[in-house]
Amino acid sequence: MIRNASSFSMGEDGDLARRWYIPAEIESLRNLFPFVLVINLVSFWLFILREDFDSAFSASMQFLVSAILLFMLKKLDRGKRFIRDGVIGISGLILLLSILQFLSGPQITIDIWMMLWSSIPALWVILSVSKPVVTLWASGKQTVHSAELGLSRNRKIKRFHGMILRHIALLHAVAFVVLPILWILDVALSPGNSLGGGFFEIITMEHFSNILSSDSFWVWARNSVIVSIGTTMLGLALAIPAGYAFSRFRFRGRDYAMFSFLLVQMFPGVIILVPYFLVMKALGLLNSSLGLILAYSVTALPLCVWMLKGFFDTVPKELEEAALVDGCSQNQVFWRIILPLSIPAVAVTALFSFLAAWNEFLLALTFNTSEDMYTLPVGLASLISSTGQAWGDFAAASLLVSLPVVILFIAFQRFLIEGLSAGGVKG
Repeated sequence: MIRNASSFSMGEDGDLARRWYIPAEIESLRNLFPFVLVINLVSFWLFILREDFDSAFSASMQFLVSAILLFMLKKLDRGKRFIRDGVIGISGLILLLSILQFLSGPQITIDIWMMLWSSIPALWVILSVSKPVVTLWASGKQTVHSAELGLSRNRKIKRFHGMILRHIALLHAVAFVVLPILWILDVALSPGNSLGGGFFEIITMEHFSNILSSDSFWVWARNSVIVSIGTTMLGLALAIPAGYAFSRFRFRGRDYAMFSFLLVQMFPGVIILVPYFLVMKALGLLNSSLGLILAYSVTALPLCVWMLKGFFDTVPKELEEAALVDGCSQNQVFWRIILPLSIPAVAVTALFSFLAAWNEFLLALTFNTSEDMYTLPVGLASLISSTGQAWGDFAAASLLVSLPVVILFIAFQRFLIEGLSAGGVKG
């Protein structure tokens, strides 16, 4: 009696395994092809923008056929061998369309990317559904034992496929960041002022030599360094005490002041352009570094205060109370206890203030009418005018201007991680 019940239980479990088993390859393809459809739509839109209507028609056909393939993959089930054969045929058609599109005319990098996103998934479908495991399942000849082995196999296959898809997504994210940098590096290293052409066919350093030998570039760099360092120092001098006061003390108007800091961040900076200009003109601070330092410090102050307040909130008050019991004054508590513990947050705030001043363009363009007072962003913009475009020099100067930012991020990487994570958790 017990043996019969055990046999029935094993038979029922085996039937469930065979009924619910779907090869991991089919599930991965079902999850992949919605993204393929999205990329086909993006391809169609890009071809329309380029007025390449032949390629747009080909992309629309690929989208239609890929949608049919996704529908067939959804319908593919145990015992439906004919759908499996249709999936292989449709995939071969997609592969043929992508190859014909590639051979139809001159290709650029993004065209090759779109072709790969059509051909590689189609080839993956053919290889996946042609596997003996999938063929056996689609034929309806799956045994209980093979279904149980398939369920065990699915766990490994899904992990492997998930790793592949994650790496593909990360490679795309990296490409969106790296390709523009490679492009501007190619323009900087290529002779002449062309924006196109092959990557690194001819390499020359003439553009870097032109920039580094220019007196104007070093004047702009000097102005940017003065303004950025001045903004950082003045911003920290204002933001550190303000952040500590908002974190530790309760006073009338505190909540309204903090809300006003958030409120001013909601408005675009162009709104304050005219009032700032009138104030600077009245104070005689146009064409001066001091005017820019004051403007940048005030503009960045609300966010700096909020960043530092969030960190000060995480510092235990018991440390201050213990220092007060030991005889320290409130100022000594701040300078000897709180500030040394706040170095990561101060470093993050300082870096933010420096970069905000280093990269700002609109206020520097408005306040400075003399070329001798240009900062680097305004100076770089002057290289591209309506009468001439020095694209090679502009690209070389852009890379040189970016170097201090890269160096600062590398140097302050440890403080960035500590500072950005410290204010996120209380206690």
